[in-house]
Amino acid sequence: MIHFDLQGKKSEIEKINNLMVSSSFWDNQKKAQLIIRNLNELKEIVETYNTLFAQVTYFIDELNILREKYDAELHEILEDEYLELKKKIDDFEMLILLNEKFDHLNAIIEIHPGAGGTESQDWAEMLYRMYVRYAERQGYKIETLDYQVGEEAGIKSVSFVVSGHNAYGYLKSEKGVHRLVRISPFDSSGRRHTSFASVDVIPEFSESEDIIINEMDLKIDTYHSSGAGGQHVNKTESAVRITHIPSGIVVSCQSQRSQLQNKEHAMAALKAKLYQKSLLERENELNKIRGEQKLIGWGSQIRSYIFMPYLMVKDHRSNFETSDVNGVMDGKIDSLIYAYLKMGVK
Repeated sequence: MIHFDLQGKKSEIEKINNLMVSSSFWDNQKKAQLIIRNLNELKEIVETYNTLFAQVTYFIDELNILREKYDAELHEILEDEYLELKKKIDDFEMLILLNEKFDHLNAIIEIHPGAGGTESQDWAEMLYRMYVRYAERQGYKIETLDYQVGEEAGIKSVSFVVSGHNAYGYLKSEKGVHRLVRISPFDSSGRRHTSFASVDVIPEFSESEDIIINEMDLKIDTYHSSGAGGQHVNKTESAVRITHIPSGIVVSCQSQRSQLQNKEHAMAALKAKLYQKSLLERENELNKIRGEQKLIGWGSQIRSYIFMPYLMVKDHRSNFETSDVNGVMDGKIDSLIYAYLKMGVK
């Protein structure tokens, strides 16, 4: 197991408890709420560790009994207990690996196909479905901000918010270029094709962040929605696109029924991007978020998904690979995420 400083966590809890008894603790409610959230997260980690420690101790005692006197029924029970315990330990390691400043926040994800028209647009949509399925498995909420349908199939681009505890901490591993190799369903000759799509992941900062936007710096356009939405789609110009002129940042939203709601969501996304930009300019604090900007093509991929001539998904950063391609595309990407997070452990 990854090194865990139990005493250090307990000391942090004690410091926060001492801080909370101060008469001025609630003078800044925003700060107080952040401190309380941090306290609850620390308590959860310590309680989980103590529970796991007790379960591991009990398991070792049972294992020693089995060694002293073999019993087939006990052997079978311990095998099941081992698998269950291993899963709990893996989950706990994932929990303590998420210790970066923004890991607890929601994640804003943008997917863009690379060159290749229909092939890459279809691949971009496949990735979108993979993340939606992953979010569903995690119990996260998905809200699509903008969905641009491809000309023949797939998508031209999509942006969406994944909401839930540690959503950004887990999904930050997905930032980069994703490569697909398969027999194209759009090629009548049945030839093998390679497609690329880029995934960008940034944390969704709360609206309370001190970002001031001058309305004079904004260009706001409205247009007909092009994605799913029933009868309301294309009948009114409810979709909103906002361009922040000084920075050149463009955000859009068409997921809501009203223009006002779409504008609010787009403004929230703009605030998040501007806050990220200010951090980068001020102290380069979000280097791990942006990373090295690469072209969506050969030599820049972080992960390859091979459907032909064999089945394999390989992450080129951690070297983790699996043959369960169908499971991965159905949202089972926990092992890939875990392998990436472990790379940062010193």
